[in-house]
Amino acid sequence: MFLISAVVFLSSLLPYLLTSAPAQEPKLPPAKDVVKPQVYVSLDKVPRGRAFDVAVVAEIMPGFHVNSNKPLEDYLIPTQLLPELPAGYKLLGTTYPPGKLTKFEFSEKKLSVYEGTFTLRMRIQAPTGAQLGKTTLPLTLRYQACNDFACLPPVKIPVALEIDLAAAGASARPKHPEIFKK
Repeated sequence: MFLISAVVFLSSLLPYLLTSAPAQEPKLPPAKDVVKPQVYVSLDKVPRGRAFDVAVVAEIMPGFHVNSNKPLEDYLIPTQLLPELPAGYKLLGTTYPPGKLTKFEFSEKKLSVYEGTFTLRMRIQAPTGAQLGKTTLPLTLRYQACNDFACLPPVKIPVALEIDLAAAGASARPKHPEIFKK
């Protein structure tokens, strides 16, 4: 009799357990961890007053993409490299790679995205009166990462660029030619 009562009781709970069990959704990583940026400077020492190049090589976690700098829909968040330059430094330009046109199941149109690894470039001019030695120039990488099923919240992650500022006219050797080749 006890066994029959236990079976009846447990079977009456079965519909409740099936409808209230949470759906198993894939676990998503934190948005800040989806893109890993590395920053490079084109010169070993940057003479005062001289322009130099910066490259941020960003590696996207497999299975994810970010919108290009020029997304094809107004509601999409572009990927941006934002400088926070100290007084006297001048931003001469920022170059973004073209996006790859990709069709996803959730969109009727192709989207302009970056996948895998992409490189953002910036040209900066050092001031003529800046303090000599190691200097950190803060940059921020802004993006929104998505996979085929969901988009993570947009994030801004800091990217610190360290340069060695030298006297005006000092000789400067190219650095990282594999990244800065023309």
